[in-house]
Amino acid sequence: MIDLLQWPAMVATIVAAWLVGAKSKGRRRAGFWLFLLSNLLWTAWAVHAGAASLVVLQLALAVMNIRGYQKTEK
Repeated sequence: MIDLLQWPAMVATIVAAWLVGAKSKGRRRAGFWLFLLSNLLWTAWAVHAGAASLVVLQLALAVMNIRGYQKTEK
């Protein structure tokens, strides 16, 4: 069942990327939060799959998402 997490994770990542590129501040903000959700989903799937490098990647991407969010809030 946990194998199915990769599909909502993929959709969340694609939609988040679309939203982050929006002109609206609210949509960009939603995109950052959706990116963080996708990081969590990918991490859960990666732990189950034993993909340690994907866990590290998702942690790094989450840090970059938080940094980007902070920069856009200035």
